Amino acid sequence: MNMDDLKSCHELSLPVTEKCNPISRDIDRVNGKQMVQILRRCDAEIFEKKDHDPFHQRLYSSAVIQTMVDVAKRVEMMLRDPEESVIVLSGCGTSGRIAFLLVTSFNEMMKAQKQKQICSYIIAGGDRAMLTSQEAPEDDPALGAHTLEKICAGKKHVLFIGISCGMSAPFVAGQLDFCLQHLDIFTPVLLGFNPVHMARSEPMQGCSFHFKDVAERMTAEQRHEKAFVLNPVLGAEAISGSSRMKGGSATKIILESILLAGHEAAFRGKRTTPECISGWITASEMVYETTYSHSDELAALIHQAGESLRMKAHVYYIGWGTLGIIGLTDASECVPTYGADFDDIRGFINNGFREMKNKEGDLSCLGPEFVIGHKDFVDTILPSLSQNDMVLFLFAVNDDLHEVTALADQVRRRTSNLHAIAHDLEKFTIPETVCNMFGTILRITWPFSSEEVNSVVMRQRWELSTKWCLNAISTGAHVLKGKVYMNYMIDLRVSNSKLYTRAINILQRFTGCSKSECVRALLRAIYSTEDLSEDMTSADVWKHTDAANRRDRVVPTALVMIQCGCTLTEARHHLDCHPVIRDAVNACFNSSKTKSTVD
Repeated sequence: MNMDDLKSCHELSLPVTEKCNPISRDIDRVNGKQMVQILRRCDAEIFEKKDHDPFHQRLYSSAVIQTMVDVAKRVEMMLRDPEESVIVLSGCGTSGRIAFLLVTSFNEMMKAQKQKQICSYIIAGGDRAMLTSQEAPEDDPALGAHTLEKICAGKKHVLFIGISCGMSAPFVAGQLDFCLQHLDIFTPVLLGFNPVHMARSEPMQGCSFHFKDVAERMTAEQRHEKAFVLNPVLGAEAISGSSRMKGGSATKIILESILLAGHEAAFRGKRTTPECISGWITASEMVYETTYSHSDELAALIHQAGESLRMKAHVYYIGWGTLGIIGLTDASECVPTYGADFDDIRGFINNGFREMKNKEGDLSCLGPEFVIGHKDFVDTILPSLSQNDMVLFLFAVNDDLHEVTALADQVRRRTSNLHAIAHDLEKFTIPETVCNMFGTILRITWPFSSEEVNSVVMRQRWELSTKWCLNAISTGAHVLKGKVYMNYMIDLRVSNSKLYTRAINILQRFTGCSKSECVRALLRAIYSTEDLSEDMTSADVWKHTDAANRRDRVVPTALVMIQCGCTLTEARHHLDCHPVIRDAVNACFNSSKTKSTVD
């Protein structure tokens, strides 16, 4: 079997969420306009009606729609008995951030309608995980179970929705296992985007079970309608394994559809049917079409963000309301995904943590990563803002436009590199005087509906549209900076067990070497040594990730060592000579081919 066959076999063994998407294989070689079209085609796969694999269910599959109907009916039951019930959404990283956003939005709607707020969120690592990567909690199933038990104390009916895009998060597995042991109180729902047989089967810290075991038990209980598994296949991500993109968008689409359908059934007498659920999904598909119809403006913003990062400058998202939360979320995801510094892309929101409405309140005392208010931007960033820094406003017509123009005017005194993503309505448009303050403005005017004006539903669509835009901008900017090789996040931060596994998969994919060889090279890079001790090689994965989180360029270093057959010192020198990671990897492969030809 030759090298290409080995790589092909390895690719086939991966779960869908970790595979390489053939659509985006050459995304590192294209310009901004071509990149938008690639991302558009990848996101279109969310809504595909059929899959070439008969064992894969899609979002529109009748079985998936029916499960969404069944879960929406459980939401309705909870809303009809609010004193004894709670709905909990939980996840790690992006999944936890989406859970927070959905719960905040849904509770605000309930509060406005003078209804009891019964939704709660859990994010592994607590509220600080909304802005920074929290590695250890994500890999702790016992902590997940304990956190869930605490939040549900005293409740007789709990609808628990555990989100794990790759069906791999130990924190969520621990919670689902806890629910399965208490089905008299809990109705557990697993939301992910792999078939059950592809769920992660590696051992978890301090556990006798693994995620696949939990998923199989959930499937067995679904036959008795005591648990539910929602796992449509979306196709591989545009950047391999980057589930913040399609995975995050589909999570938002699915759970908003379920929550809103349950709410309409409970309070407006609208029966939840498959047609009703399909209608919600179709509305999200319309948001996708409308967003990507502005491809020229999106390409311009990608180009500008890429230029800023290439010049070692910064990109700042300045958002209002929940669009500000979308900006904070997108910015926070760049650190673990691309090994970026926290201030490469940063988000700020009006009124800071008061606007976030998170459980733990103001976290700004925890460090600069948690300084997120517009006032903080004005006080700490604006004075040193350069022409190379990109500032991107995120707002809608029902935000305070006087505040928008006042802040834009302050920014324009420092730089002309000011742009915006803005949403308005056909009968309520943003004044041209506001639009003219921005270099590039991606302005989307949505159809007017008297029922939806100022409503949660319209805002949720603006959030989804903004998420697609910012995912494209931050992804494209890091691609242009050279942080992606083909469509792999080659410089990811190995900060948890999922990313540790992904790092090994990347090394196997590009070298064709055995798993043991790739693990050894990765550990040499992690522990910065040529001679691995028995304590190092036998340590638990969480010890490896704890050490790796304090090092830069771990995966590129391991890749160069394997590919060039060189020492750790030589590999680091090679990377120092090629500061752009993509160029370093290219040079490594080219030298390897030359050596092979000479031999």
